[in-house]
Amino acid sequence: MLLNKKILLCVTGGIAVYKAVALVSKLSQAGAEVKVIMTESAQQFVTPLTFQAMSRNDVFVDTFDEKDSRVIAHIDLADWADLVVVAPATANVIGKLANGIADDMVTTTLLATTAEVWIAPAMNVHMYENKAVIRNMTTLHEDGYQFIEPSEGFLACGYIGKGRLEEPEKIVELIAQRFTSSKNLPLSGKKVVITAGPTRERIDPVRYVSNFSSGKMGYAMAEAAAALGAETILISGPVGLDKPVGMTVIDVESAAEMLEAVRTHFDDADIVVKSAAVADYRPKDIHPEKMKKQAGDSVIELERTTDILRTMGGMKTHQILVGFAAETNNAVGYGMGKLESKNLDYVIVNDVTDPAGGFGSDTNVVTLLSKRGTHQPFQAMAKTALAKVLFEAIIQEESEQLNDR
Repeated sequence: MLLNKKILLCVTGGIAVYKAVALVSKLSQAGAEVKVIMTESAQQFVTPLTFQAMSRNDVFVDTFDEKDSRVIAHIDLADWADLVVVAPATANVIGKLANGIADDMVTTTLLATTAEVWIAPAMNVHMYENKAVIRNMTTLHEDGYQFIEPSEGFLACGYIGKGRLEEPEKIVELIAQRFTSSKNLPLSGKKVVITAGPTRERIDPVRYVSNFSSGKMGYAMAEAAAALGAETILISGPVGLDKPVGMTVIDVESAAEMLEAVRTHFDDADIVVKSAAVADYRPKDIHPEKMKKQAGDSVIELERTTDILRTMGGMKTHQILVGFAAETNNAVGYGMGKLESKNLDYVIVNDVTDPAGGFGSDTNVVTLLSKRGTHQPFQAMAKTALAKVLFEAIIQEESEQLNDR
């Protein structure tokens, strides 16, 4: 899977270092060439000799220990890597990297590399939820770093919660997907833009208008597009889902912010999938301070938000435009209306009152409607599987247009 791929593993200090040993072993078994840099703290848990034996390469621990006088070690390693993985990544190294601090071999090399960097955090659940740590991770995410979200479970400190380093097998699987040759994949060389989740329209600093969308279907569509070889842009409203790797994720809150993000990436997109449940209305006036409770009823005047899908339908030139229609009755009928009125190529409709396809469900039941008049119903299945078959159906029908691009 990873034959001759060069993986630079940066190991920082935490009890999860033992998993990093297994990660090196599994990466090597998959054909990758692995080199390891360790922080001083990491060496308190596992010796460099262990990683040397597993990787069959020298292990780097000191910026000033130049093993080859012909090169500068941290620059040479930074240039050598096809992918850099920080696992486990402590709160300390995340904070240093977010603030451009380079005071050891790991951080110096990370600042010097132009390769893609993946960060796999591992720490106590309260540390992971600390505002400073969240702020640092947000900064890194905005700078283009990818995160492998930690899993939930029993932590070494005795707590139960989110903070466990993702299992080595899963990390290897994600890396393998990253390097899977996309030359022969159906969406290779194509750009796919997907919106997901709800939007929030603020009433005051503590209240907002929103809906029950979980974002699961949109995230599944984004992962399917990436797996099919596409350059994938996921524009996400506020959701409780882990950020997927292997794509660009843009976080937005309001309908206006989502529209702006879609506009930015629309012109050179090949396929645009609008699966987000965008608020149709927003408060006309946003109160700068929390509204106090009053005697009797209160009225909030609402105004229309911009219809993103209709706007894109009016702008499209070559793009294949796909909409979602979540309805509570006559889903197909309303979907056909949207198909024509918004100048769409496809509408994916579902009845959200169906227990197998409502908001928050892991499954969905939909019908794919096309401008050519085709109706393809899909029975209840996992959203991840459904996303793949939906894309395959669209690709099959649009093969001529996609091949011309």
